Amino acid sequence: MTAAFLGIPAPPGVGQLRGGRPFPAAARDALADSQLRRNLGHATGVIRTKRAAAVGELDDWEQLRLAGEAIKRATMARLDDHLVRLEAEVTARGGTVHWARDAHEANAIVTGLVQATGATELVKVKSMATQEIGLNAALADAGITAHETDLAELIIQLGDDVPSHILVPAIHRNRAEIRELFLREMPGVDPSLTAEPRRLAMAARAHLRRTFLRARVAVSGANFGVAETGSLVVVESEGNGRMCLTLPETLITVMGIEKVVPSWRDLEVFLQLLPRSSTGERMNPYTSTWTGVTPGDGPQAFHLVLLDNGRTAALGDAVGRDALHCIRCSACLNVCPVYERTGGHAYGSVYPGPIGAVLSPQLTGIHSGSDDNASLPYASSLCGACYDVCPVRIDIPSLLVRLRTAHVDAARDRPLPTAEALTMAAAAWVMSSPTRFAAAETASRLGRLAGRATGRLSSLPPPLSAWTSSRDAPRPPEETFRQWWSRTRGGPAHPAGQANPPPPGGFAGPAGSAEPRGSAGPAGPAGSAGPAGSAGPAGSA
Repeated sequence: MTAAFLGIPAPPGVGQLRGGRPFPAAARDALADSQLRRNLGHATGVIRTKRAAAVGELDDWEQLRLAGEAIKRATMARLDDHLVRLEAEVTARGGTVHWARDAHEANAIVTGLVQATGATELVKVKSMATQEIGLNAALADAGITAHETDLAELIIQLGDDVPSHILVPAIHRNRAEIRELFLREMPGVDPSLTAEPRRLAMAARAHLRRTFLRARVAVSGANFGVAETGSLVVVESEGNGRMCLTLPETLITVMGIEKVVPSWRDLEVFLQLLPRSSTGERMNPYTSTWTGVTPGDGPQAFHLVLLDNGRTAALGDAVGRDALHCIRCSACLNVCPVYERTGGHAYGSVYPGPIGAVLSPQLTGIHSGSDDNASLPYASSLCGACYDVCPVRIDIPSLLVRLRTAHVDAARDRPLPTAEALTMAAAAWVMSSPTRFAAAETASRLGRLAGRATGRLSSLPPPLSAWTSSRDAPRPPEETFRQWWSRTRGGPAHPAGQANPPPPGGFAGPAGSAEPRGSAGPAGPAGSAGPAGSAGPAGSA
């Protein structure tokens, strides 16, 4: 085993873990693209429906989730042991293991291995790890052409684009856009090509077949690595992975160190969780496994590159390490209301959506309050839908809150306080004094003048304009709570047992209760608040 340097965040300036802009700025542009929002809304809706149907077939789905969580937690606790076992088993079966502490080392290792074969081109299986480290760009700098063979990744490559989804990288493009791209960028394509999915797939197949047959080197990722036997696993839906893993003479696999599982028995759990959570299928159409080198069958040289790139830094956080449990199913993206509206490019990382909002900042580290990835934990409504669908029960909302705390703590080191810090300090000063707080309550009533027409404050002066630019503020009430209390109670206390009169427009509770204004009471018409807060018929307010 070569020397390893642990706990180092992923370096800047290489790969696709950082965007060029903070999430709020990038999201604003995405929200203005109506076609993008239509594409995302349709695609994520279809995937959600398929997943729900596949999961609903299993009575023991929750037990499988619990098992997956337990396996991941136990594996992370002894990750070093499992990785050493994996290295020993791969080596014993004719493979070679390389350790890369960051993207620079991983790219140099892979580039050197390809150059050693004399090849100037290679074929690739869809791989998040190689996108994370920017491998294609590093190979291109060395004069080596990498051909993406997954259909969606091919679309991204032909369009000089970047992925926007973990499972469906080209989810932001529709069929008409893909047809135009093929006609423009794919050599030898039939000019009469239509936007029918079958025809598009046939055009891609014909284009790739020639590349498969002449390639001498392939690069893949790995969904799992089984420490027990040194076996690697790739699951996919198109068969391109099977071609890459069997036809070339040399196979190079780049795998994040968190992808190891101790045994085949553990793998069995994930092979049930992953396909149902990702593609909504009972099992993947192609599940390819290989162990070392077999003389006369398949690649005759196999190299495994084990990638850290910030993973041991995340592992050092006893709570944050849960993000490393992710099996890249993308279920959290498909249920996230923020992702569905902004798409993946706004996140700036190859890992978008809720899991990317917690994984990317931990891999790169939050170096300061102005770090681009520092805004990612705020890209969430904290609705909890991501946790509900996660096949390994990653508590993403709690991790988001934890990272928000880290962002605030990092901002404290700035020489000048932020506007937010000044606002919070001013609020603390006002609220620490009953006299100042009462004066602020009284002053807030001036806002009633601005909201007379609509009952809401739609435009406030800076810096409060940052709030009203995208949402309304409620119009202040006619009287403050203190004024209501003084008027109805005559002082700070009232005789024991006296009924509590209701506040204006409010609900006083069980003792001396009164229905909220506008309520129809227990037997109100459909659509009223009704008993127990029911909302009436579906779709009513």
